[in-house]
Amino acid sequence: RNAEVLTIYWRTDPEAIAFLLPPPLEATGDIVCAHVYKMNDTDWIGPYAECNVMVGARLGDRHGAYSPYLVLSSDIGVAHGRETHGQPKKLGTPSLEARGDLLVGQVVRNGIDIITGTMPYKQRKCDPSDIAPHFDFATNINLKAVDHIDGRPAIRQLTSRTLSDVRIHEAWTGPATMELRPNAQLPVDRLPVIEPLEGFYWRADFTLVAGEIIHDYLEGPA
Repeated sequence: RNAEVLTIYWRTDPEAIAFLLPPPLEATGDIVCAHVYKMNDTDWIGPYAECNVMVGARLGDRHGAYSPYLVLSSDIGVAHGRETHGQPKKLGTPSLEARGDLLVGQVVRNGIDIITGTMPYKQRKCDPSDIAPHFDFATNINLKAVDHIDGRPAIRQLTSRTLSDVRIHEAWTGPATMELRPNAQLPVDRLPVIEPLEGFYWRADFTLVAGEIIHDYLEGPA
């Protein structure tokens, strides 16, 4: 309930996206987005902040967004996301705040500010349907990899989950900037900013539902 999100898009090197996508996923473009969430009221977990870096991807006729990097401030959220959905979540300090006439989304890990995105504060209102102009980020695809205790693969799956009950209360757009800094534990700089594109600030309610297995590497397609 009442989640605040700063979404910023940028153009990157197509080869950088291809390097991070696990086959048989295919890229659907050369655009990356980073969502910096301020989760104000979340069942079970409480308030926390999160950043999800996504690229457009498809598996056959299934389209969505693959997450190579995720960082959040909740250790419960890290454990659940990794163990249940296979999301590559790591503990860090995302933040979203207004600094005068500027919205600033940041991610700090290991004392390093590795993501800084900015957008003017609520200068141009937009339709909620405009916030995903490049790919369907509401459908999140992840690689779930779990080993047996002896190191043999136990789970190797592509999982998919789609946000449901989405109710967007307000949406704003404007020019945006994105800076990425190197960090060996969260190397978001592997998706370099070639051209910053638009930004969106939106506030919404949504439900995180159970997902599905769309590809099982140990058994073949689901």
